[in-house]
Formats: sequence, structure tokens, C-alpha cells
Amino acid sequence: MFIDESHITIKAGNGGDGMAHLYHDGHRPKGGPDGGKGGAGGNFYFKGVNDIGRLTQFRYKKNFEADNAQNGGLNQKSGHDGRDMTLEIPVGSLIHFDNGSQEEMMHDGQIILAAKGGRGGWGNYHYRSATDQTPTRFDHGYQTKEKNIFIELKLIADIGLIGLPNAGKTSILNELSQAHAKVANYAFTTLEPNLGVLRSGKIMADIPGLIEGATDGKGLGHKFLKHVERTSLLVHCLSAESTNPVADYKIIRSEIANHSSVLAEKKEILILTKSDLITPEEIKKISKKLPIKLAVSILDDDSLKKLSDLISKN
Repeated sequence: MFIDESHITIKAGNGGDGMAHLYHDGHRPKGGPDGGKGGAGGNFYFKGVNDIGRLTQFRYKKNFEADNAQNGGLNQKSGHDGRDMTLEIPVGSLIHFDNGSQEEMMHDGQIILAAKGGRGGWGNYHYRSATDQTPTRFDHGYQTKEKNIFIELKLIADIGLIGLPNAGKTSILNELSQAHAKVANYAFTTLEPNLGVLRSGKIMADIPGLIEGATDGKGLGHKFLKHVERTSLLVHCLSAESTNPVADYKIIRSEIANHSSVLAEKKEILILTKSDLITPEEIKKISKKLPIKLAVSILDDDSLKKLSDLISKN
């Protein structure tokens, strides 16, 4: 199951308490203060990875905590710091904090500090002075608070494939890249986004098909429109099998506009897919009604080469 949104709770580690202790033995009955400092609590980090399925780890487990620090000890010994915790999340994730701030995970290996561990408290050795040679004062370590985090994945892709269900998007992705996404000849075949890397190095995303009313919650595609918000180019796939290509085109454009005005203004290439199923005369007829840039068939290597070149130029 593809998961692109998660609500989790995180907590950095608590700081350790300082110790109040007065040393004495047979040789030094008034040895003085020797209480050590508490350790620092573990920090909480997020790390970016190139794995769009990484949010599945939050499907059942929702609460995560870094380790607490140890308290200070005798002989001025500081407590051990708590171990940090690092959670891996997909590149393209937007991290929403409960104070209204947010951070973006933009590249593989990026580290984001989400919660800082509590500082350790001073022991009474720290408070010794010429006027107070036997202080009993010590500090408690800082107690951290839980943070409610909302993680929203928005794929980082250069090109987005959009269109109605069964418009040939996944087949186009497979042919232009090394992707091996599943394809079947029925509507709603794609249930999650697929990614592929083109020869140019650009990343292409195949977004599940939209239907009319998608932005009102119908179908599946509306859930994934956010994944093309970061693209610089939309490749709009229109199936040659359509009985009303003009209406189909308007449906997609309307749903995109309803979702985001920014998305609606992105550069778009309209292609006619499955062109081997109709005659050249029928292709010309459709092209007179719509701004078709290219007719493409996965059975025609020449048309695929032209598509690849067209995408590279935009």
C-alpha cells in the first residue's frame, strides 16, 4: 500500500539530572562537593532517502522517542548522553510541525533536526565557590515535550504524466525509462505513482488517472495531484480510443485548474496515445480540434523517439 501522508508523534530525550553529593572518607572527612553533571538527551532527526515507499513504516507505529540521558554521578562524573534517533523519510517530504513551521526534505542524505534533546542539569560540584564550599544545589535535566508531526510526500519529479484512466501513461513511462510498472487494459490500473528516469537524467512521474469530479473526492487521482506540483512539465496523455477526445481533454484541464491555479499554469505537452488503433485521417481530425503535439504508439519506436526529443527540448 502506497502511503504519502502520515501523522506521528516524536520526542527528543530528556536531559539527565545533576547530582548533589559531598565526598568524604577517612582521609578527607570534608572532601567537598563532587556531584557530576547530567548528560544531554538524544536529538531527533529526519534523514532523506530515495524511497517513495518509506512512509509505510508509519502505518502502524506512530510514536517515536530518542533516548533519555543518564544522571550525573559521583567523583564529578557526567552522565552519558542519550542516543539520537533518526527516522528515514522519502526525498520530497514536507514536514509540518505543530508550531506551524515546516521543513522540506529536498535531497538524498539530507538531515533535518526535528527536536533537540534536553540539556543536562549541573551537579553541585559546578556550584562550589570560595564563599560556598559545600553547596548542595543541583539542577534537574530539561524535560522535553512531545511534538505532533504531519509528513506529506510530494514527489520531486521533472515531468508529470497526467490523463484519464487507461490513457497509456504507465506504458509511456515504461518505454521512455527503465521503469517496470504494471500495465493492464482496464480503467484505474494505476493505484500509486510510478517513477522513471529518462535518458536525459530527468525524473518522470506517472500519476494515477483522474476522472471528472476528482477534486471533489471521486476516484483516486485527486489524492495524487500534489505529486505533480513540483514538476516543470506536464505530459497530458489523451487516448486515441476515446469516443470524445475534446471532452476528455476538458475534464483533465478542469480538474487540474480546480486543484491548483499554479498547476494549471504549468507548461503542458498534449500527446495522442495508442495512435496505432486509429487511422492517420482520424488523427488529423482530432488534431484540428485539440493542440496535439504528437501522436504516439508504444509499437512505433520512431514516435517514441520523437516524444523523447520533444520532452528534452521543454
